[in-house]
Amino acid sequence: MARFELKLPKMGESVAEATITNWLKQVGDKIEADEVVLEIATDKVDSEVPSEVSGVLVEQLFAKDDMVQVGQTIAIIETEANSVSETASEVIVAPVEAAAIEKSMEVAKEIVAVPTNFSDSDKFFSPLVKNIAKEEGISLAELESLSGSGKDGRVTKEDILNYIKNKGADTTSSVEVPKTIAQPQSITVNKPQTVTPVSVNGGDEIIEMDRMRKLISGYMVASVQTSAHVQSFIEVDVTNIVKWREKVKTAFEKREGEKLTYTPIFMEAVAKALKDFPMMNIAVDGDFIIKRKNINLGMAASLPNGNLIVPVIKNADQLNLVGMARAVNDLGHRAKTGKLKPDDTQGGTYTVTNVGTFGSIFGTPIINQPQVGILALGAIRKVPAVIETPEGDFIGIRQKMFLSHSYDHRVVDGALGGSFVKRVAEYLEAFDLDSDFYV
Repeated sequence: MARFELKLPKMGESVAEATITNWLKQVGDKIEADEVVLEIATDKVDSEVPSEVSGVLVEQLFAKDDMVQVGQTIAIIETEANSVSETASEVIVAPVEAAAIEKSMEVAKEIVAVPTNFSDSDKFFSPLVKNIAKEEGISLAELESLSGSGKDGRVTKEDILNYIKNKGADTTSSVEVPKTIAQPQSITVNKPQTVTPVSVNGGDEIIEMDRMRKLISGYMVASVQTSAHVQSFIEVDVTNIVKWREKVKTAFEKREGEKLTYTPIFMEAVAKALKDFPMMNIAVDGDFIIKRKNINLGMAASLPNGNLIVPVIKNADQLNLVGMARAVNDLGHRAKTGKLKPDDTQGGTYTVTNVGTFGSIFGTPIINQPQVGILALGAIRKVPAVIETPEGDFIGIRQKMFLSHSYDHRVVDGALGGSFVKRVAEYLEAFDLDSDFYV
C-alpha cells in the first residue's frame, strides 16, 4: 500500500490560492483515477480537483471553506500502486491497442528532445492527464488543442486515451517545444484572523462576506499596498459616436445578430492606444518589467450578487468593431450567467471598467495586478460647451464623458499615463460619422 498526496494544482496566471467549496468524496470512499474529489473556487471561477490515482481517501487535510495555496497537499489517498507513473502506465496499456501505443510512444520519445513543462499552460490539466501526456510524448500544444468532455471543457483521462488511440501510427507530426516565459509573481494576501462583531443594541444586522467578496477585498488592499496609484482625468466629446450609434444600431443588430453598445467602440480605441504606447501594456515582477506581446483587454463586469469579475478579450487589437461587439456581448452574458471558463479570466494585460453604467461621472479605479493601468469610463452626459467654428465661437449642446486613468507610478510617469489617456480621447473624438460596421 502507498500513500498519495493530492495537491492543489496550478489554475492559471496570478492564481495562487483557492477556497474549498465542497468535498465530493469523504474519508473511506473509493476513488477512481481522474474522478473528481472536491470542488474549489477562486475570485474568478469555480473548478474541480480530480484524483491522479485510484485508491481510498484516508485523510482530508482541509475543511470546507478553508483557503488552500497552490501546491499544498489537501488530501491523502491510499493506493496499491508504488508511484503515479506506474498507475498511469497501467491505465494506458490496454490489451488490444498495446502494440500501437508502444510504437507511438517510442517515436514520440525520439522526437521530443526536451521534456515538456505542462505547468507553462494557463489551462488546467489533472496530474493523471499530464502524466499520460508525458508517457506518450504528447506536446503541450497538442494537449491544449484537445476538446475536453469534463466540466468547463476539462480534458479527462478518456479524452487523452481516445486521442492516443486515434493518433495510432501517425508518427510524422512535429512536436513543438514551448518556451518558458517568466510570469509575474502573484500577490500573497495576508488575511488577519477575524472575530465576529456583536451588535450592541441588537438592532443591527451582521452579514458575513461571501467567499468572492472576501477574496476581492484582499486583492484590492494588496493592490493599493503594491502599486503607487496616481490618476489622470480627461473630458471627451463623444457626440459623433452617440449620433452614429443611434443611426446604425438597428441595422447593426439585424445584420450581425449582436446588440451595439458603446463598450466595444471604447475598447477598440483603448486597444489602438495601447499599440501606440506599448509601455502601458506591461507588468511588474520585482525589479523587472515584462513587456507584453499581446494586447488582452480585461473588461470589468458586475455580477448579479454585486460582486465583480474581469473576463478578458484576447488579442483585442486584432478585432474589428463587429468582432469586438461579439466578444464584449459574449463575455458579458456568460459572466452574468456564471458560465465563464477559467481561461476567460486569464492573461489580461490592461483593464477597462465602465463606472458610467451606474451613473458615475468619473472614478478612481484600483489597478488589476500585475497590470500597471486601468481606465474608468464615465457616464455620457449632455452638457453646454463652447464650439469653435471659422465664423466664431458659440455655445451648443454636446455629448461628453470623463475618462479616468489610474496607473502605477512605480513604472508609469505622468507624461506616459497622461499621453495614453489623451490618445484614447483623440481616437474617440475623431470617430467617423460615416464609418462602416467593419472599420
